[in-house]
Amino acid sequence: MHALWVWAHPHASSLNGRLREVGMSALESAGWSVDEIDLYRMRFNPLLVELGEADVRRHQDRLREADLLVVQFPLWWYSMPAILKGWIDRVFESGFAFDVPDPETGKPLKYGKGGLVGKRALTIVTAGDRAASLGARGISGHIEDVLWPLLHGTFWYTGMDPLRPHLITDTDTIDAELMARIEADLSVRLDGVMTEPRLDYRPMADEHYDHTIRLHDSVAPGEDGLSAHREG
Repeated sequence: MHALWVWAHPHASSLNGRLREVGMSALESAGWSVDEIDLYRMRFNPLLVELGEADVRRHQDRLREADLLVVQFPLWWYSMPAILKGWIDRVFESGFAFDVPDPETGKPLKYGKGGLVGKRALTIVTAGDRAASLGARGISGHIEDVLWPLLHGTFWYTGMDPLRPHLITDTDTIDAELMARIEADLSVRLDGVMTEPRLDYRPMADEHYDHTIRLHDSVAPGEDGLSAHREG
């Protein structure tokens, strides 16, 4: 199996740097080949100006080869660092990741289908806030809702299987004992990354959505939030 590990943190000696080291080592020990894209160290240009640029084509080739995409970042203002958002803006181009036509109907494939179908996508996210604030009933919203634009609107939209975010919280109070548990948890998570269930988003199918891509009234009746688009 082959993984593409894309991470965005300005300091390689940070907690994120350590998690990247532990995670890549765990995959390699399990027999994976791992390709790394370190956006800050390579000074990736996040600005989308023209489509089809040569450096983007190289990144698309690296993503095309991967069975697993790992996207690692600190949570900044409820989202990812700008350099990582720019990587997605530039690399996930029309015709490559989306707007890929269905060979039978000619219509663009999306939401469970698309140019990146067959790949799995795992986010590894660090946050300074307390765990409860990013959980059920937390003031920040559940992490799966906070990352909805990435998990559902990017990964699922382009056909990948999004996995539950791997969230590390309270990052300012991590001691050596806790760090050892965090490292062990990440290694265990990666060991089962290809067999764990994906997030159960609904496919864009007639049984779920009408022609306006709105849920049928009979689907998840009474629910108006993001959870209505989950099958579980």
